[in-house]
Amino acid sequence: MNKQKIVLLIISTTILSGVFCYNFYQSIYGELISKDCSVFIRSFDTMITVQKNLYKCLQNEQNSDTYEIPKFKWLANQKNFSKPKAGKYVLTKGMSLNDVINLFRSGKQTPVKVSFNNQDTLEKFSGRISSQIEADSIAILEVFKDSIFLRDNKLTKASVLGIIIPNTYEFYWNVSPENFRSKLLKEYNKFWNKERLTKASSLKLSKQEVMTLASIVQKETVKIVERPIVAGLYLNRIKRGIPLQSDPTIIYMLKRKNGMDFQVKRVLYKDLKISSPFNTYLNKGLPPNLIAMPDISSIDAVLNYKKHNYIYMCASVTKFGYHEFTSTLSQHNRNALKYQRWLNKKGINR
Repeated sequence: MNKQKIVLLIISTTILSGVFCYNFYQSIYGELISKDCSVFIRSFDTMITVQKNLYKCLQNEQNSDTYEIPKFKWLANQKNFSKPKAGKYVLTKGMSLNDVINLFRSGKQTPVKVSFNNQDTLEKFSGRISSQIEADSIAILEVFKDSIFLRDNKLTKASVLGIIIPNTYEFYWNVSPENFRSKLLKEYNKFWNKERLTKASSLKLSKQEVMTLASIVQKETVKIVERPIVAGLYLNRIKRGIPLQSDPTIIYMLKRKNGMDFQVKRVLYKDLKISSPFNTYLNKGLPPNLIAMPDISSIDAVLNYKKHNYIYMCASVTKFGYHEFTSTLSQHNRNALKYQRWLNKKGINR
């Protein structure tokens, strides 16, 4: 009996040891990630926060007070991993805890796609970007308003919007505001290639002037197909020394005066008499700077404008979103009267 007990004890111990070793091995090298997910590590995160974010990724939960992952702390210590490296880390199905910690430890993060459309102000742009990278909107705003940066690049707080080309860009999630700004400036300079510079020169316009006119075209029509026509109309006015008489510049002028959230649904005759460098009814040529962030379609619409004889335009009352173009004042007045009557019928006063 004693021999049998000893044998059973040995067998039991061996089995228990085997189970322990198997479980230990599985907790480190077995599959941890059953579904692809992403973990964002901020620059100031602690190891506890990293483990908590990993737990959320595993549980696919937004909020949880429970975040313990067996062997996480032990394995991290064994690998001398104590200082998290900020970034976005994509975890793929089948990865083990060992794989995950190796990835975090290596700092091999996955880039993010940062997208934005045309924004009216730097403040709105900064808010849009801060939702896609680690930096907050204030930090982003400050680097674009930095006086040394503006001076070195011959920009102002009003014109700096012109170096930001709406598109989709690739960044690391923890990119610094300064490096973010540098890449956008680099992309802006790349955008202005020899072909575009040549076209701007043929129009006798600088890059900044093209961007300013493009911003007016952008605000004048949402229809991309119309933009080369609108650009051609304004260029005709500039060549003939006729004021642009652009309502979007009047709206911008009113927003500068009353706050950028000020709503203007209708430009009034009294607005056209306000003294301002942005009043293109009183002043000939382009305003001092762009009135919004133009997208590529508006910029290229100016550079590849449609040649025609139009010098007047009015919003159409039969094709919503489009315009009626004409080369005669008499026809324009008829179009304008229809539009004014339509506004009155809709009760749109401001």
